[in-house]
Amino acid sequence: MSTKRRHNYKNLKIWQLGLEITNDISDILMEFPKHERYDLSSQLSKCSVSMPSNIAEGSARTDKSFSHFLDISLGSSFELGTQLLVAKHRKYINDNTLKTLENKIEEFQRMTMGFQNGLN
Repeated sequence: MSTKRRHNYKNLKIWQLGLEITNDISDILMEFPKHERYDLSSQLSKCSVSMPSNIAEGSARTDKSFSHFLDISLGSSFELGTQLLVAKHRKYINDNTLKTLENKIEEFQRMTMGFQNGLN
């Protein structure tokens, strides 16, 4: 009989970095035009919040199920990267902001994939 190992998501570096990215996105959205509130701003907010949220939800599951939640979190991170490129194209963020966020997202992706490989 195997026991179900649970992870304390608040102690996971991937969750902490995901939350940091979410907060960074929240900060930049304050500067977005009001007309984007229900369009790009909403999408950026939803996918950034999805990253640490899926880690938290999956942490209470079996490792196999947790891996699925990590896949969703990773998908959200790739979606976020695309939406940031749209924001840059629309001149809502500058090159420096884009590069800083892209670097954090890439680090999140590397760390999450490494953690996920350790579950299997």
